[in-house]
Amino acid sequence: MIEIKNLTKTFDSITAVDNLSFQIRPGSVMGLVGSNGGGKSTLLRLLSGVYCPDSGEIIVDGEILYDNPSAKGKCFFVPDFPYYYNNSTIENTASLYRDLYPNWSENEYRRLCSIFPVSNTARIINMSKGMQRQAALILALSTCPRFLYLDEVFDGLDPVIRLLLKKLLIERVSERQMTVVIASHNLRELEDLCDRVCLMHRGRALLDRDIDSLRGMYRKVQVAFTETPESPDLFRGISVVNAWRNGNVFNLTIKGREEDFMPSLNALNPAYVSAMPLTLEEVFISEMGGYGYDVNNII
Repeated sequence: MIEIKNLTKTFDSITAVDNLSFQIRPGSVMGLVGSNGGGKSTLLRLLSGVYCPDSGEIIVDGEILYDNPSAKGKCFFVPDFPYYYNNSTIENTASLYRDLYPNWSENEYRRLCSIFPVSNTARIINMSKGMQRQAALILALSTCPRFLYLDEVFDGLDPVIRLLLKKLLIERVSERQMTVVIASHNLRELEDLCDRVCLMHRGRALLDRDIDSLRGMYRKVQVAFTETPESPDLFRGISVVNAWRNGNVFNLTIKGREEDFMPSLNALNPAYVSAMPLTLEEVFISEMGGYGYDVNNII
């Protein structure tokens, strides 16, 4: 269990994480999504003990995390831009990690080296971005962490390796109850993997929900009329988040359940009406639009 209590981190005049509080269940996969500069990467560094909070605390399995080697030994953080020395290879970095991480598994390391198509003796700085990412993942998963934090991990990986990574993460979550937190702008990848999503903006959590219930919050609805009713408040009483019209056809984003808004739509006698759940990316755009991050206003 990870408990985040009133967590705040500032850099000069910028508040990167602002009084954040929530819990992350063991054996879950949480996606951190949000705007650029929303605080996702800073939160991951706080969760891994890299940064010291200005106020608040992070409790991992009942222990305060920061400056606690036993708690930090359960965690592994793969940043967006992993740092390696000029002569670092997977093999000599593994030699270092064997002494640093109490749950290091030599069998897992050898297995992962055989699965990922990357040399464990080549210098990592000479590798492509995608291969560097694979090197970082081999080392991270070999430490058998209880808590794994990944920042933009899918960036640079080809489709086959992305699928492999998802399978490896699901395997460890289901078999070992590993907890995974992934910060990413690739919402389509998170949608396949995560069971919970936290949406961050300006250091705060705008929402923290199970992904199934999050999808159920919105519907994209198409309503067509033979003759459009002449009314400036055509959809009065319906929580329409976004709407655009093409002739007699209206495309709506509605917040709420179908049983709540469908009777009102059917009362307008449309020729056609259909409702579908939003993708995670569409939910993100809808939620952020309420906080001044609307694509229509930006463009």
